[in-house]
Amino acid sequence: MASVLNKANTLRTALHTGSGLSFGAWQMLPGSYLSRTIARAGYDWICIDCEHGNIADNEMHESVHAVASCNVSPIVRIPANEGWMVKRALDAGAHGIIVPLLTSVDDAKRLVQSAKFPPYGKRGFGSPFSMGSFDVKGDLSGYDYMKNANDNLLTIVQIETKEALDCVEEIAKVDGIDVLFIGPWDLGNNIGHPVQGDFSPELKEAIARILKAAQDAGKKSGIYCPSGEVARVYADQGFQMISVVNDMTAIPTFMAESLSKAKGSYGHAAAQAVKGAAYGAINLATKEKE
Repeated sequence: MASVLNKANTLRTALHTGSGLSFGAWQMLPGSYLSRTIARAGYDWICIDCEHGNIADNEMHESVHAVASCNVSPIVRIPANEGWMVKRALDAGAHGIIVPLLTSVDDAKRLVQSAKFPPYGKRGFGSPFSMGSFDVKGDLSGYDYMKNANDNLLTIVQIETKEALDCVEEIAKVDGIDVLFIGPWDLGNNIGHPVQGDFSPELKEAIARILKAAQDAGKKSGIYCPSGEVARVYADQGFQMISVVNDMTAIPTFMAESLSKAKGSYGHAAAQAVKGAAYGAINLATKEKE
């Protein structure tokens, strides 16, 4: 049954195929119909964002299975490095978790303990829901899931604090950590160089250091990007788990651009402003197109 979990986890498969390049999308709005719509667009994985997104626990459960039903990996970003949050996401059937705001090697080790079943960790066993996101027919037993989960689920840490950056080489060496994932906005804030357009030289240097730490430790690297143009840049640099867009940027951008085109055809000169995009990322995404 190990092959069932391995085959279903499209992100893990992509990360261990060729260069390991994979592209994902970010879901911040609730709804299983939205989850399926994004998953059907061709991504390797969808991040269901329970940190900054408007997604409650029960909605997260439903989105995990909606994404998995499209043969795409549901990855859940939990709000904090808390054992019970790790448990809720993995018990829902997430193929992996993204954990924000780590500050130390001990944080990374504590996360692994929460994410792994004994003897490698302390994750509790008992969810009747986990198996369904790997095997929709119901043939995967709870025991077989438990026996194979440690080797087939992904534990992804966000490097986005100054403290984590200072010890990123040691975090990368922690057994059980699969991916170092960069959150550029928080990382920029925490090292004193907030994103206000282009990434500062200092932020770019920090990003390069994290990439090298992952490579040197034999781990995978990832980064949050606001657009396909930016994602392409970081793919060319060697990053592997790359987000392309989030729903709260894609929707307002497309709606505003469509309205601008309609107004333009009737002689209106001013373009409709894009408002409400997540992370203010539209400024950087738009600049890349110019």
